[in-house]
Amino acid sequence: MEPTDLYYPKELSWLSFNERVLQEAADENNPAVERLRFLGIYSNNLDEFFRVRVADVKRLILIAHNEDNEEEGRRQRQLMFEIQKKVSELSKKFDKIHNQVVKNLARYNIHILQKHQLNDYQRNWVRNYFVNKVLRHIAPVLIDKKTDLLSRLNGTAVYLYVALRREGRNPRFAALQIPTSEISRFHLIPPEKSRKNKHIILLDDMIQLSIEDVFRGFVKFDTLESYSFKMTRDSEYSINDEIDESYVEKMSESMKQRLIAEPVRVIHDQDMPQDMVEDLQKRLKVTKLDTLNAAGNYRNFKDFIGFPNVGRDYLENSKLPAIDSRDFSRYNTVFDAISAHDILLYYPYHRFLHFTEFVRQAAFDPNVKSIRLNIYRVASQSRIVSSLIDAVDNGKKVTVVVELRARFDEEANIEWSKRMTDAGIRVVLGVPSLKIHSKLCIVSREERGKLMHYAHFGTGNFNEKTAKIYTDFSLFTKNQEMAEEGNAVFDLINYPYRRYKFQHLQISPLNARTKIQSLIRQEIQFLKEGHEAAITFKINNLEDKELIDDLYRASQAGIKIRGIVRGMCCLRPGIPGLSENITITSIVDRFLEHPRVMIFNGGGNRKVFISSADWMTRNMDNRIEVGAPIYDPALQQRIVDIMEIQFKDTLKARVIDKDHLNLYVKRGNRKKLRSQEEIYSYLKQAETDK
Repeated sequence: MEPTDLYYPKELSWLSFNERVLQEAADENNPAVERLRFLGIYSNNLDEFFRVRVADVKRLILIAHNEDNEEEGRRQRQLMFEIQKKVSELSKKFDKIHNQVVKNLARYNIHILQKHQLNDYQRNWVRNYFVNKVLRHIAPVLIDKKTDLLSRLNGTAVYLYVALRREGRNPRFAALQIPTSEISRFHLIPPEKSRKNKHIILLDDMIQLSIEDVFRGFVKFDTLESYSFKMTRDSEYSINDEIDESYVEKMSESMKQRLIAEPVRVIHDQDMPQDMVEDLQKRLKVTKLDTLNAAGNYRNFKDFIGFPNVGRDYLENSKLPAIDSRDFSRYNTVFDAISAHDILLYYPYHRFLHFTEFVRQAAFDPNVKSIRLNIYRVASQSRIVSSLIDAVDNGKKVTVVVELRARFDEEANIEWSKRMTDAGIRVVLGVPSLKIHSKLCIVSREERGKLMHYAHFGTGNFNEKTAKIYTDFSLFTKNQEMAEEGNAVFDLINYPYRRYKFQHLQISPLNARTKIQSLIRQEIQFLKEGHEAAITFKINNLEDKELIDDLYRASQAGIKIRGIVRGMCCLRPGIPGLSENITITSIVDRFLEHPRVMIFNGGGNRKVFISSADWMTRNMDNRIEVGAPIYDPALQQRIVDIMEIQFKDTLKARVIDKDHLNLYVKRGNRKKLRSQEEIYSYLKQAETDK
């Protein structure tokens, strides 16, 4: 087998993951509105894929060309061809599923109307609404020979490309942004008679219906045509190395660079005339390395993530009320609770309020002396940051490490860092060469004349919004050795040149890789010695070739390996003589599966870990990540039980095979089991039994 055959290309594996999202949109067992929202998730994912993954491939092609590396250039061009082929295939599926979902919604009396489907009453309402509410937000770009259209476009917005035609003259072109940041994409037309039917029109169609009013009086035309398009830019940026610039200033400048970065994809209405397509392609400098696609009527389905349910409750997922942790609620303070024993929460099943309460109480408890926390992504209205500001007002020493390079959240984090600095919080902007991705919080409290540390280790961000839709583990502990090592992580960020030793924690880039590899190799040794050996893991992405090779060796030694990988998986399971002992599944459902978990049988002495790190080279070598052991046997068992429930999923689990075919796990004669619902019931019962 060729070395390249050992690893499935990560870009194609990522597209395979997004195909699983598309499968959720196609699944008729899902509520009708949720199916439309999955189309929005798919579209948003694909945008990010082009901004990051495809942009990387394009860059590698150009580098190979500049370095006369023909072999590498050929390999990357072939990969780009396969990417474009797969995207085209998925786009056709998307259009088909979209039509099915729209027809399905109509069965529930929800009608998404296009401009040509409006009756006279609806047409008049839309025109009036446009004049009174929408027109003020419209500012078209009239294009002439001097217009640099590429620099004028926002890579996250959707546009109309307009041809203003006069007989005997060349057409005049214009671009018009759909102002979704100022006004909703979806508008419910008031009923003319019956209230049974709900009619929704998109802002795109609303503008196209009245678009002549935008240009009339300013540009002469006999006829006017408008078609939607969207451009996706390369998301990368460079950092200016000027010594006299602060890190924040550098990052702010890099954000401006993103606004004028090169396009990697242009997608347009399939009905756009050829002369308009060619003009658009020329003005956006689209090359043969870029993707130029024609598709259905609407570009950028991202907004459909928030498509409103204007019908019955059963058209969307029923709410699962977050579970209260009795480990916390039975005590007067969070500190009493954590002092009693370690506490493990699993969001969004448990209430994220328990963590925000941890920070809130620390902010005013007179015995708390300091709070240290790192931020990767936080909610736009963050109670956590508000509590940290309160802590400063109460005389606490507060240190917050802000990762300014959290992809697509850079601007928000710059603003948060400025706000916290103004409030008196000591803000540390991380290590320039390493992203800080750990989910760590340490509260230091004086107890009986001694400073005691309370630690939080997690797999997810301190974000109240995503905690409602991402599954993640949170460990609260008063284990002083672990907490001291947590403090050492903050010291490492401040003083990366010093030497640090971590006995308990897995810290990237210091020891995480070697610790994980050592645990895998220990399992092989246990098996050779006749002991029980098994490896179970759950991660978002599996891409690192060294770790994959270790798993291959463990499989060849006879160890049974089970994994749950939500996204990219470059390991190829089920290959005889290589990976026949490895089975991997992927679960895509209403909540985004986000935890990182490792379980090693350890010859009967089980070892369980949670971590912020995926098994990717960037997470092992180029980020500061923290993995924590779970020492409490009851908490270990809880994680094992949750994993076993997911391995029994017969409704939302797909098999990740060597060819990434995305086949659903065969149910056979087993009962139907949807793991996310089953886990909710399991945790609810566990809290009741306490």
